[in-house]
Parts: sequence; structure tokens; C-alpha cells
Amino acid sequence: MQTYLVGGAVRDQLLNYPVYDRDWVVVGATPEEMLEQGFKPVGKDFPVFIHPDSGEEYALARTERKSGKGYTGFQYHASPDVTLEQDLIRRDLTINAMAMTEDKQVIDPYGGQKDLLHKQLRHVSPAFSEDPLRVLRVARFLARYAEFGFTIAPETLALMTQLAQTDELEHLTSERVWQEFQRALGENRSDQFLTALLQCQALPKLFPQLLPAVNDPQLLNDLQRDIPTEARFALLMLSSLKALSSETRSEAVKQFCEQNRVPNSFRDLSLQLCCNDQALLHYTTLTGEQRLHLIRQLDLLRRPEKLANLIPAITVLNDGTDPEIADQLPTLLQALQTIQPRRLMQEGYKGKALGDEIARRQLQLCDQQSAGELS
Repeated sequence: MQTYLVGGAVRDQLLNYPVYDRDWVVVGATPEEMLEQGFKPVGKDFPVFIHPDSGEEYALARTERKSGKGYTGFQYHASPDVTLEQDLIRRDLTINAMAMTEDKQVIDPYGGQKDLLHKQLRHVSPAFSEDPLRVLRVARFLARYAEFGFTIAPETLALMTQLAQTDELEHLTSERVWQEFQRALGENRSDQFLTALLQCQALPKLFPQLLPAVNDPQLLNDLQRDIPTEARFALLMLSSLKALSSETRSEAVKQFCEQNRVPNSFRDLSLQLCCNDQALLHYTTLTGEQRLHLIRQLDLLRRPEKLANLIPAITVLNDGTDPEIADQLPTLLQALQTIQPRRLMQEGYKGKALGDEIARRQLQLCDQQSAGELS
């Protein structure tokens, strides 16, 4: 039995890039031997085990054969006679097809170190085109490593284009597609994820709604800002839908998020930004009544925690236009939160009168900020 560190952990060590997860391949072992050593089985389709102490994944060396559509359409064979080279050749890119021994010796049968040196994302074998998920993975790797000068090898881009021209992408689940999309949005060059998908003609099939955004140079620049992933997504949706009316945008955001299984936090921030962008762009020119209406539209009185992701998105949106909103909106919300219904009830307000008094005091605070009297 021999154990090797594999995949991304090896790649990132060689790049001096932070290593977040470590995966291992075990050659020459059986599932029974793994269980005897205390490993816990977790793999459904092929033997994967969790180390009893470290919690890291250990997979038995395996081969695979295409047997159906999509990224799940494979049959796997794991046995003690599968070699490390056979296991590595089934991987997507050469830089992900390296292994490392316990004494830090790198095993690189497919030229991963050479491609690291030349900053190339290159497929390992023609079997690359059997897995449509690899189109998204390569685009995501470009989003991560483009800042270091990495590009997609022309022959790999050609295979990605061939894949996009088949019906294979249609067999990817929405959940798996979103997982790659979300991870790409968290990378420093998330704009490269979109441009790579456009280059290989996959974007029209996967995210046709986002095509306008790829032609927006300001948006592609904004995606490189150091802001939360939810904010990047909201700015992307706004750029994609800005030709639509506010009412139509709302339905478009909801439809996109439902189709792609987008989490509620991403959807809600996108709705806030897409439906209120003009008010947010010109916040300091709004009257007190308009500011109160905006606060209610943003649902900040009921859900003030939404402001945390909204402010970075607003800051980018208002870059050079209305920078004071980043301070003024939180200030107003904090003032509005001092209005306590329970205290007003103690003063004798109840029923409709209570609601009217709350609204009056809210508007008064908004008017004060509009007049420059609230700090």
C-alpha cells in the first residue's frame, strides 16, 4: 500500500499558493484494508474514505470509463492493481495530475510542472471531452490563476468548444453548475470565468441571460474588486438586466435564480440592487420621503443584516458618483432603529395611531438627513 498527496494540494504547493484542502490516493489497497486501519467509508460510486484523525479524504486508485451523459455518466474501477499513473491520467488538467510522496518527491507523468512553468491550463488526455463539467472547471481555474498569467491552452479551448457544441452541457445539474459558478465568483479574476465560457461558446447554453454583461467592460472591471461574492453576483445581474424596466428585472432575477438553484442571499441582494439602482446611484439627492421609501423597498427595517453585503455593492455602483451613501445609508438605518414601538405604546399610542406615529417619526428622521441635519 502506497499513499500519495494528489491534485490541487500538489499544484498549489508548487505555485506557493495557499493550500486549503488535501486529497490523497492510495495505491495497492482494498476497501477491507482501509477499514481495518480505521478509515471511514463515504464514497457511493467508488471507494473513498475519511482518515480517522485528520478528516482528509483518501481514495483508492481507480480508472473510469464513459457510460452515459453528463459528469455522472462514468463507470469506475478500483482495485489494488490500478497504478498511480492510471489514476492520474483520468484527471482534467496536467497541473492537477501530479502526485507527491511523503518525502516531497513530485511524480509528474503528464507534464504538469512544465505547464505550471509556462502558465498553461492544458488537458491531460482526449478523455477530457467526456466530462462536460470540465468546461466549467477550467473556466474556474482561469478565474483563480489568470492574475498569475495563466491562459487556457489552445487545444484545450478547442476541446471545450467541441463539448459546448454537443448536448453534454444540458445533462449537468443546476446544483453542480451553480457550485462551480459560485466558486468562480469568489476568485480574484471572476471576470475570466465568463470570458472563458464565452470563448468556448458555452455561455449561451449555460447562462444566456448573462451575455450582455460580458460586453460591459465596467462590469468586468468591477468583478475584480475586493467585495463579497454576493455583491459580485448582484452587480453581474444588474449589468445583464439593465436594459429592462425595474419590474421586469425583478421577475428576471427570480427566474434566473430559480433555474440555477441560486441561494436566497444571492437572490435577495440582486433584487435589492436591480430594482433600486437609480435611487442608490443618486441617494444624496433624494427627499426624506424618497429615502424612507427606499429603506422600505430594501427591507432594511425588518432585515438590517442585509446591509452588510449591500454596502460593498453600492460602493462599487456609486464609484465616483455618490460616495457619501456608504456612510449615510447606515447612519439613517441606525437612527430609524431607535424608534421603539414598545416605548411609543407606553406613551399611549396604539392601533392605527401607533402605526401613524412610527411612520411620522421615520419620515422626520429621513427629512433631517435629507436636509443635512442628521449625522
